[in-house]
Amino acid sequence: MAESTRPSTLVLLWHMHQPEYRDYATGEFREPWAYLHAMKDYSDMAWHLENHPRMRAVVNFTPVLLDQLEDYAAQFASGRLRDPLLRLLARPDGEPLTDPERDFIFDQCFGADGETPLQPFAAYKHLYDLFALLKSHGTDSLHYLSDQYFFDLLTWHHLRWTGEAARRASPTVARLLAIGARFSHADRMELFRLAGELVSGIIPRYAKLAAAGRIELSTTPHQHPMAPLLMGFAAAREPQAAIVLPQSSQYPGGYGRVKAQLESALESHRKRFGAAPAGVWPAEGALSADFAHGLAEHGCAWAASGSRVLANSLGVSPPAGAVYRPWRLQTGRKSIALFFRDDRLSDLIGFEYGKWNSQDAAANLVAELEGITRAGGDSPPVVTLALDGENCWDSYAYNGYYFLAALYQALEAHATIRTSTFSALLADAALQPRPLPRLVAGTWVNGDFSTWIGSPEKNHAWDLLCAAKQNFDLVVASGRLSDAQCRAALRQLAVCEASDWFWWPGTYNPQHAVEAFDRLYRDNLAALYRLLELPVPGVLAQPISHGGGHPEAGGTMRRTKQDV
Repeated sequence: MAESTRPSTLVLLWHMHQPEYRDYATGEFREPWAYLHAMKDYSDMAWHLENHPRMRAVVNFTPVLLDQLEDYAAQFASGRLRDPLLRLLARPDGEPLTDPERDFIFDQCFGADGETPLQPFAAYKHLYDLFALLKSHGTDSLHYLSDQYFFDLLTWHHLRWTGEAARRASPTVARLLAIGARFSHADRMELFRLAGELVSGIIPRYAKLAAAGRIELSTTPHQHPMAPLLMGFAAAREPQAAIVLPQSSQYPGGYGRVKAQLESALESHRKRFGAAPAGVWPAEGALSADFAHGLAEHGCAWAASGSRVLANSLGVSPPAGAVYRPWRLQTGRKSIALFFRDDRLSDLIGFEYGKWNSQDAAANLVAELEGITRAGGDSPPVVTLALDGENCWDSYAYNGYYFLAALYQALEAHATIRTSTFSALLADAALQPRPLPRLVAGTWVNGDFSTWIGSPEKNHAWDLLCAAKQNFDLVVASGRLSDAQCRAALRQLAVCEASDWFWWPGTYNPQHAVEAFDRLYRDNLAALYRLLELPVPGVLAQPISHGGGHPEAGGTMRRTKQDV
């Protein structure tokens, strides 16, 4: 075979993550996004992999997401529901809705995103139009809407969040779509049972794909913490020397906390899937030399990040095609293989192809990959595409059904592009990762940490966490808490360490989402103080962020409330 047509390898990494939405004190879920994404996105993504047997991919599940999916499976099995949206879907007809429940349904089903999620369902949009018409005459006019209106709205909301594959295969969905209105309690319970089947099936379906060698499952430190920043805020200055850091000099005991979150993730993966994961997708692709060292010491064979991290690490003159080969970082006694995603192609899937005709988008991506293959080099290219496996599909027609079907079909049949996993590549003796002389800390968003630290609001959020950790350390050291109380406080601390709380503050995110996550973060910190039997600081009653705006254009991992 000619040098220019040697097969290239594509590794698709789909990252699945939702932050912790449970209130540990009550068991109640504050937001429904884990089960809604399971119904729609995780289910559809599994279906495409199941129906394209020659496809290979890496699927990354964060343990905090898996914890919540298992919780939901238990709720569906027992009927003891701790998610208010699910309780309302299952509400018997004879139990009238309260005014707060009506407001909650409006907020969940319409939110701040206008009509976008209502398409292409005419009956769903009709419900919105009725709402908008009455609201235009004053909110008191909304009292004229009957409970049946709200039950129909709940039904349509869950039909909208049902994945395209299930929508095509389920007689229940077909029947309810045909009815369109005046859904009975029996109709809603039929949809409720389908939701339970979809959510409860997520972990077993992906485990089966992994056991068959069709996918590789990877993990992330348990609660999705920004590990390099927990280990030292100075990591943010490696790619961005002038960035302003929080008032706190460092996160107390950060190395130990990263170690604990990593070990918890590895253990949860062993219990769920029968073996430790070979590799780790760091939260937000955030790597540093210290964190890479910790991963290698814990037996991780690979990790991955964004191409800007590689560019910063190689300096001003990186070799041609550097991103299309694996690298190896020596970390003392051990080493770890590092893969870096093609940021441009990954972001085309995440942010652009949803605006295209699905067939054209899939063909364009394959043509891009063919161009990389033809460019060749001193070794066959290894192309890594990594992105969230849930967030982008709302912008695609039919939840990306036709795009993924066309893409997977083309890749399965392609003569010079093969799909693989990171572990399979590393098992190939012919693959020789190049030594990476140094690793400059960074993330998959612009190669730096500015999305999570550096602005006054983000820095304030970090200072609140540092203060809470200092209090945690003092109380635990005092010995006045029982072992059970210490375990509960430690679990709550881990939630507060999640990267999500630092992503949202800022004027570039939608205001309703900023407010929701701001409140959730402060509530989690307050819960930690209560578990430590300390007064809740008054500062936690004050919002961290002041106003939101439109998401940034460009390469950031743009999210809204409905695609968290």
